[in-house]
Amino acid sequence: MTDFDLQATIARLFVYPVKSCAGVELPEALLTETGLEFDRAWMVVDAQGEFVTQRQLPRMALIKPQMKHTEVVLRAPGMLALHLAFDRVEQPMRVRVWKDEVDAYDMGDIAAQWFSDFLSEPGKPQQLRLVRFDPEVKRLSSLKWTGGIEAQTQFADGFALLVASEGSLAELNERLARDGHGPVGIERFRPNIVLAGIESHDEDRVEMLHVASGAEGSADGAQLQPVKPCTRCPIPDIDPATALSSPEVNDTLRTYRADPRVDGGITFGMNCIVIQGVEQMLKVGQPVGANYKFE
Repeated sequence: MTDFDLQATIARLFVYPVKSCAGVELPEALLTETGLEFDRAWMVVDAQGEFVTQRQLPRMALIKPQMKHTEVVLRAPGMLALHLAFDRVEQPMRVRVWKDEVDAYDMGDIAAQWFSDFLSEPGKPQQLRLVRFDPEVKRLSSLKWTGGIEAQTQFADGFALLVASEGSLAELNERLARDGHGPVGIERFRPNIVLAGIESHDEDRVEMLHVASGAEGSADGAQLQPVKPCTRCPIPDIDPATALSSPEVNDTLRTYRADPRVDGGITFGMNCIVIQGVEQMLKVGQPVGANYKFE
């Protein structure tokens, strides 16, 4: 890994089994064609099959998954645990995530009632259902951003993986501190891979991330291609510990993170697609090499 412009390591790995609920930090995760195994495999939809997120229901941040051997267990304040077997679904249904309408599987009435009960507020009853992505479906990322590569994802917003760095978070927290605000965690940005050992937002500036397959490092491991800066919505303003929102994170990002590549949108982190390495394990501590991209 010594022939690259940048030398990084994987510092943290996260999967988000249920779209827009809390993440699960793991020491290792299996890389699949659609990203990390079980990432955004489930999604909450309304009565019309339209996806819902923390944008509409910030209390989704309080739903915490735990990965077990054969199931994911969901816990939320005041609720009994909800157990979802990896190999069990109920009837098929059509759902919508952004502009894509895809086949999925309903997870049944117990799961629907659990989410409806927890996410309803006084005077605002919710009729929600939980669905599982149909593995036979090939939902493709934007060919415009992938350069024509047919890259798959499940219920993520648009791409298989989101990569951010400790350096980027450190710069944000320095700027927050200057304005009298407390630090925030990387969890607000919902990355899959967090890199250590590179400068702030170097993840924006590289052409390919080469993840070594062995501890000593080699170039035959996974290859992850950054394709689109991640435009930020109001979710980073939501405190994942309380589900309460305050504007300082996005207000601070606006002062230095307007990105011309996405028409001046505010960005943090890079969306990536999987080029090589399906069925490999990504592990905390693995070396990652990259070269700067010159346009």
